Amino acid sequence: MTTVARAERGNRYTAVAIFLHWAMALGILALIVIGLVMTHVKLKPFDLFRLYQLHKSIGITILLAAFLRLAWRLMHKPPALPSAMPPVERKAAEATHLLLYFYLFMLPLTGWAVVSAAVLNIPTYLYGIIPWPHLPILSTLHNKKPVEHILALTHTYLAWSLIALLVLHTAAALRHHLILRDDILTRMLPWGRRQAKIKETSSR
Repeated sequence: MTTVARAERGNRYTAVAIFLHWAMALGILALIVIGLVMTHVKLKPFDLFRLYQLHKSIGITILLAAFLRLAWRLMHKPPALPSAMPPVERKAAEATHLLLYFYLFMLPLTGWAVVSAAVLNIPTYLYGIIPWPHLPILSTLHNKKPVEHILALTHTYLAWSLIALLVLHTAAALRHHLILRDDILTRMLPWGRRQAKIKETSSR
């Protein structure tokens, strides 16, 4: 193995981190689409109920995956940022990642809180199979309506701000890939290792 190939392999995220990243990205994209449909498209009551159940199921899955992803991140040091990256951009990248982790936990938690404080008190079944409990304190409130309203607003504002952050995150990744031409994006792509092998073979 050449020195270049070793460096590229050491400058990539682990397979578990890559899988969690893209699986959660797809889940978040699905949640955004489902959320917009639920709130802006007129559906039959049963179809709306099924969509809400799917939204809740994916949201709880994202929450559980977020704990797994954070644990994996703490046990596995991520690749270093390019040495040529200015300090301001480094701070911005670190702040963005911290914010993304914040949203990965807070959005599912506030959604769970909304369901728990809902006046209708509709039970949650993950993917129509596994019963999921309400949060104990919120589910036993005497006057749920104002609490549900505040939590729903919080969940909505968090969702819109996450969308804005994801647009910024995507734009930054594309800038690094298309303009700066560094490995910020490719280190997280599932096929990056294959590219490293091709480079290794061509250098022999």
